[in-house]
Amino acid sequence: MSGPIPRAGVLEIPMYVPGRSRAEGHEHVVKLSSNESALGTSEKAMAAYRALEGELHRYPDGSAADLREAIAGVHRADGDALDAENIVCGEGSDEIIHLLTAAYAGPGDEVLHSAHGFVMYKLSALGVGATPVAAPEREWTPDVDALLKRVTERTRLVFLSNPNPTGTYLPRRELVRLHSCLPAYVVLAIDAAYAEYVTRDDYASGLELVGAADNVVMTRTFSKAYGLAGLRLGWCYGPAGVVDVLNRLRGPFNVTAPAQAAGIAAIEDQAFVARARQHNETWRNWLESELRRLGVTYIPSVTNFVCAGFPDKEKTAAAAIEHMMGHGILVRDMNAYGLPNHARITIGLAEETRAVVRSLETFLG
Repeated sequence: MSGPIPRAGVLEIPMYVPGRSRAEGHEHVVKLSSNESALGTSEKAMAAYRALEGELHRYPDGSAADLREAIAGVHRADGDALDAENIVCGEGSDEIIHLLTAAYAGPGDEVLHSAHGFVMYKLSALGVGATPVAAPEREWTPDVDALLKRVTERTRLVFLSNPNPTGTYLPRRELVRLHSCLPAYVVLAIDAAYAEYVTRDDYASGLELVGAADNVVMTRTFSKAYGLAGLRLGWCYGPAGVVDVLNRLRGPFNVTAPAQAAGIAAIEDQAFVARARQHNETWRNWLESELRRLGVTYIPSVTNFVCAGFPDKEKTAAAAIEHMMGHGILVRDMNAYGLPNHARITIGLAEETRAVVRSLETFLG
């Protein structure tokens, strides 16, 4: 091989494959492949973004101080004890995941996650030369006992998607049990990307654990319920020691000024989030009901998507996805998550969700 040679293992990292955004023969598509916001973006967030058009020659606030204070303020109003000094903002929660992995793992170390967790945990581990370790799940849900069984002296990070990319979640008591059994040298990173959609009383995003421990970090995103996926904005809440490390590693201007302004307006517009949550609850329940009517199995979800199962040898998930694409409807295959018999359907607008069911009706005959 001529030219620069990358570090051993880099070329073994699989490329992340996002959800489809185009379908051949269709100028306009129903894009339900990336778990984006059904209601789009808050008008207030869009106005805040547009207001920065005359300031694009200015560097953003490198500390994102106003955004961090807005995040803390909204959560304090909900009864959560957040300190803005313990928040780090990033270019999506993906960047936070990368920073955590780079900070605490390397060659010879292990990064633990559940089998169907967010694929970026594995990719981030491989990117720093660490070994990703996947623990089996129980009923498509992270299994605390299976995770603890795989903790070794080489484990440095445990990533937990809660809710999971399958749509399920671990209740508060299991989250607490997982943390209580981990060694103090292991960082527990709780990825709560879909927390805004969860309405279950026994769910916890991880904020309480962060406040009581030195080795817990919770990550969040503005890409889902807040509808800012195009701006790439995320944040984490962690203990002072972890926050100090992340601030040393992150880029000096890693969050753009328009993203910060839109993020402040978005998180302060909790009326929009409430509408998004209610819409999602209504149409997710409707979609699950329709799947039952059609005889399609699915994984019960607390998020803004449903994983529908197609175990039949002829009516496969791949065939269902192809059929829907022929109708201009894009959903997500779950091959990268180890679920080849499932198609992940984002909850869209009312007519978009109805269109999914109509397409499945013709597919199933």
